[in-house]
Amino acid sequence: MIFTEPRFLVFFAAVFAAYWSLDSRRAQKLLLLVASYVFYAAWDWRFLSLILVSTLIDYVAARRIDAAGEPAGPARRRRRVWLLTSLTANLGLLGFFKYFGFFVDSAIELGAALGVELSRPALSIVLPVGISFYTFQTMSYTIDVYRGELAARRSLLDVALFVAFFPQLVAGPIVRARNFLPQLGERVPFASIAVRAHLLLFLAGFVKKACVSDSVSTVVDPFFADPVAFTAASAWLAVALYSVQIYCDFSGYSDMAIATAGLLGFDLGRNFEFPYLARNVREFWQRWHISLSTWLRDYLYIPLGGNRGSRLGTARNLLLTMTLGGLWHGAAWRFVLWGGLHGVALGSHREVARRAGAPPRPRLPLAAAVLLTFSWTSLLWIFFRATDLGSAFAILRSVLFFSSPGTAARPRPSPPTCCWWPSV
Repeated sequence: MIFTEPRFLVFFAAVFAAYWSLDSRRAQKLLLLVASYVFYAAWDWRFLSLILVSTLIDYVAARRIDAAGEPAGPARRRRRVWLLTSLTANLGLLGFFKYFGFFVDSAIELGAALGVELSRPALSIVLPVGISFYTFQTMSYTIDVYRGELAARRSLLDVALFVAFFPQLVAGPIVRARNFLPQLGERVPFASIAVRAHLLLFLAGFVKKACVSDSVSTVVDPFFADPVAFTAASAWLAVALYSVQIYCDFSGYSDMAIATAGLLGFDLGRNFEFPYLARNVREFWQRWHISLSTWLRDYLYIPLGGNRGSRLGTARNLLLTMTLGGLWHGAAWRFVLWGGLHGVALGSHREVARRAGAPPRPRLPLAAAVLLTFSWTSLLWIFFRATDLGSAFAILRSVLFFSSPGTAARPRPSPPTCCWWPSV
């Protein structure tokens, strides 16, 4: 189920009422865990086993890392073994279910280019919903324990609820264990909950997701399904509207997740901070999907070396981080290119800022800088949304050169369905 469905509102109302009627903190946590598993099972109950496997592996791995003692001598080796066990299991599940087809198809295409005919195995793999989000989330737990930034939890219930907490299970935000687990301690009094503020946040997210994003999709989807059939003016409109659609979709869902968690007494932090008002691409990534961008920074970019080495090494680390971040979003080369181009932009901005001095002197008026950043971001969204690389480049040609073989006019947008009830 999704947050804009009537059945979710019924589900959450029941959970909310039962949760705040319980006096025991342990009973509250058990209720939330059961509710989280029911919520996920509504998508496909078979994939509950993957969440359970990840939970058990990381619970045991974190306990064993903690029990190994100080990270020196033989203890350091044992800690690494258990960390690698956790990472291998989680990335193995993610790689198999999300990237198996991508790597197989890429190998077949490479073989064809080299004159070698390869056959595709007859294996149909269904992508479990939310696996990218909860995999990153649970990996952060064992990594933080390994780094000594967090003590391993003795309570399996706490770890299981951290992994499966339903408000952010399928679409984020990506919550850190060191931020979430302490909130499982003492029972929060209902009187301390800002109910009105959270309800308003949920309503704002609902409007963004169900009204704006879903309505805009009636213009965007037909264009991206067959971009060469439309005029260049349609390409400009569709690309601009997709920037609106993806922001309202992602941030709207995040708002509803944060509000839902807040009504249960949990703080998930903020995930979007008006990213289209960013003055440069670096600031954009400080405002867009903050939980993901900070995760990539802390668990990928910094371990790769961050900016501690040479300028070339820093540029390499940015490129690798953003390229892998693009691949995390989807198993296709267009996502890899999308992330890689953002990595190039981040590296270029860093070099320009270095040459401009510290602090960097402004080169453009604020409005021009914001417009330029938005335009760059919107162009790259083409790779994110297009059905394949060929379509992406065709749309780029239409936008950049205002030339398209298509003659079809844009479809008219439908009225906002959420004024009555969202179509799902």
